[in-house]
Amino acid sequence: MTGITRRSFDQADETRPFEGDKGRLDLLTTENGSVGRAVFEPGWRWSEHVKPIAGTDSCQAAHVGYVVSGRIHVVMDDGEEDEFGPGDFMEVTPGHDAWVVGDDPCVALDWNGFADYAKAS
Repeated sequence: MTGITRRSFDQADETRPFEGDKGRLDLLTTENGSVGRAVFEPGWRWSEHVKPIAGTDSCQAAHVGYVVSGRIHVVMDDGEEDEFGPGDFMEVTPGHDAWVVGDDPCVALDWNGFADYAKAS
């Protein structure tokens, strides 16, 4: 193990496209776990563009992440909701839907919930 590691999401270990060309997940696998960068295009919605891949009624990933740009709205299965934008840290438990707000892509980094996200079973 080296003391310093530099990787680029532009050369991700894996890229998983979302349905309808509405974005992608770029995944880096490290000794300490996976880190993902999601690019959610305008019009993206989990229930339309990832649900067919995941095969669950709502997103069952737990997310711990940071929004780099754009905005995303999250609604939990119990009705709780919030919106995240540039510079926001987010922690979201399993059982939610989400969608892009506005005309700009939402780019988010996630240290917890992307290892199996948008992965065909």
